[in-house]
Amino acid sequence: MNKNQQERRKLPLTSDIVFKRVFSREGSEDILKALLEAILDKPIQEVIVKNPELPKNLYDSKAGVLDVKVEIDKNILCDVEMQVQDFGNIDKRSSVYMATLETEGIKKGEDYKQAKKVIAINLLNFEYYKRNSYHNIAHMKFEKTKENEYVDMGYSNEEELATNDLEMHFIEIPKFEKKNPEANTKLEQWLWLLAGREEKLEMARKKNKEIDKAIDIIDQMSMDEKEWNLYISRQRAIWDYNTGMRTAREEGMKKGVEEGAKLEKLEIARNMLKEKVDIQIIAKVTGLTKEEIEKLEENK
Repeated sequence: MNKNQQERRKLPLTSDIVFKRVFSREGSEDILKALLEAILDKPIQEVIVKNPELPKNLYDSKAGVLDVKVEIDKNILCDVEMQVQDFGNIDKRSSVYMATLETEGIKKGEDYKQAKKVIAINLLNFEYYKRNSYHNIAHMKFEKTKENEYVDMGYSNEEELATNDLEMHFIEIPKFEKKNPEANTKLEQWLWLLAGREEKLEMARKKNKEIDKAIDIIDQMSMDEKEWNLYISRQRAIWDYNTGMRTAREEGMKKGVEEGAKLEKLEIARNMLKEKVDIQIIAKVTGLTKEEIEKLEENK
């Protein structure tokens, strides 16, 4: 590969392995902090990446999980994940990650009051929720009070949150691109970096020094053959997984159709037996064997 080809190609930040390599590497704490400040809309003093290494199951049959676990200001545990494809389970998956973080955040024998707040941030390279927003934030809220369960306790304003310690963010990048905002806010600037739209990106990097640094890191990684090999290997693992899942679904559908057709034939045979139709004729009509029909007759 010549120098011009290397300069033209660029690793996509919407790839989960590229995202992890950029934001979890030593020396990238400032850009990770800036990204989280933009998403959470709050100042952050310190971030510590708890899993900077790549997982051992990176290339296994399930294609691994490449999240970035972060401790924020020593009192918040945050799981950040770039979701490349829609497997239809992001809501359940995010809930499981939150529960795992909550468990990891309190040591045996500690008081539950010492449990840290848990936040799950899901950056989605697809549309998922039927909502008119590209950034949706969810908490554990109480349902509306039922009339027959109402007790007048004198509260003019009832509490809405069951707990403030669980928080989920879902950012759908295609919806953001559809809105097509300017790169005015910090969040807009970071999302244009994820989307990779060049004309918006230039504007974002001029306004945001951390984004400028992130772009430099991506450019350096894009010139590194080892990083490209990691990216290609990761993509191949995902393709293989998808192909395997698709094949399994198709085989399952084929098997289901075949089983359905067989059941239909058996039902027709039962009805013909009730009408005292000759077994030879039933076999000819349904395609069932004489033995299968005789077995039906024995069990009727």
